[in-house]
Amino acid sequence: MSLASQLSALASRIGNEIKGLIRPDHPGLARAWVNFGYANGSVQVRAAHNVASVTRLATGRYRIAFETAMADTGYCWVAAGRSNTNSGTVRFAAARGTADNKVEAGLEIVCTSSSGSLADSPEISLVVFR
Repeated sequence: MSLASQLSALASRIGNEIKGLIRPDHPGLARAWVNFGYANGSVQVRAAHNVASVTRLATGRYRIAFETAMADTGYCWVAAGRSNTNSGTVRFAAARGTADNKVEAGLEIVCTSSSGSLADSPEISLVVFR
């Protein structure tokens, strides 16, 4: 058997092993994600998985509703915002506290400037793991 054939067979076996280990319920896979922004007076969802809607509640405040609810509120989320100018102003995505809802059906996040004031962003990316 040639080296190329051996490498091909090995790659095939590795692929079969990995396919059996990573299942849809694997905790390392995102349960939901969305790329959206606020521009021209409306929320624009560019791409998403398991996200039913994104609603702007006020300047810099957004509610993300999941298509399929999480099992509980023990999920982890990470988000980042892009600056709305070329001057390097920073945008942060966060939850302010218990007043911002985090429930099985979705969550509320805020986007702030580096000074901490609520600010919209043309691009926010959010990923949810459980």
